[in-house]
Amino acid sequence: MLKSKTILLTIFSLVFLVASSLPAQAQKKDQKEKKVYTGRPVLWHAPNDIKSRNLLLGAGGDRMKPDLSRVTFIEEKKGGWSTKYRVRDGKGVEWVAKLSKEAQPETASNRLVWAAGYETEIVYLVPELEIIGKGTFKNVKLEARPKDVKRTEYWLWADNPFIGKPEFQGLKIMMVLINNWDMKDDNNAILVTKGVTTSARRYIISDLGATFGKTGGVISRSRNKPSDYVKSEFVKRVKGNVVEFNYGGKNGKLFDNITLADARWLANWLGRLSDNQIRDAFRAANYTTEEVEMLAGAVRARINTLANLSGSSGR
Repeated sequence: MLKSKTILLTIFSLVFLVASSLPAQAQKKDQKEKKVYTGRPVLWHAPNDIKSRNLLLGAGGDRMKPDLSRVTFIEEKKGGWSTKYRVRDGKGVEWVAKLSKEAQPETASNRLVWAAGYETEIVYLVPELEIIGKGTFKNVKLEARPKDVKRTEYWLWADNPFIGKPEFQGLKIMMVLINNWDMKDDNNAILVTKGVTTSARRYIISDLGATFGKTGGVISRSRNKPSDYVKSEFVKRVKGNVVEFNYGGKNGKLFDNITLADARWLANWLGRLSDNQIRDAFRAANYTTEEVEMLAGAVRARINTLANLSGSSGR
């Protein structure tokens, strides 16, 4: 009897030791896998080559274009307004495929934001794409997921390293210029080089799909509706030195402190784009010829508005 009790006590002791060591082992594993990235935060680079930037291809250029010879389904990505699939192209590169009416405006917005010197996703619009295992779809936006890039967290519009800097003010104006009404923090992302803790931390807006319609409330706003975009008001007035924009959307207080100097800073860069480059941003998104002319003309008009603003009493 005593021997049996001894055996049982020994078994219980072993079980306890194993169980108690598991959290410690898991914690050690988490500590080993979790890296703290401390590199320099980067939002913008002066686009000194802006006049020659290829807005048909964007940030990825010809080098990063997806191999569409065979695109296979990996998994569905949950969350957000659009249907999204993780896929693998013919070269084994992984992408997030967005299947919705957001694909076109997001591609065009991506091109214009990149042209102005901002860090962006690498995206391409495919007019018709077969995803093996899912079917064939029209106007699919492919967003690159390179193996050496890690997405660490999202950044906050109200709290980031660029508050008050011209490039941050310019980015906010860009959002009004393209009528982005979905100004949520979790649409942003910070990208780093995987495993390199001192690599630059690239601050991007990852989701630009709620654009090129009109801003407003839940009922009145729209996305990817060129006719709404071209008819919508851009600047309400200039009151003293502050520009008041016609913005109805999320996080509206972000636009309360935009100055004439901020507007001219951005106009100085965007004004160097040719009309054909602006058209290319919309051609890259597979808009019709009529829509390309309509949208590009409206964007040019908004750039000119920024350049020509002057102070007033603003009553």
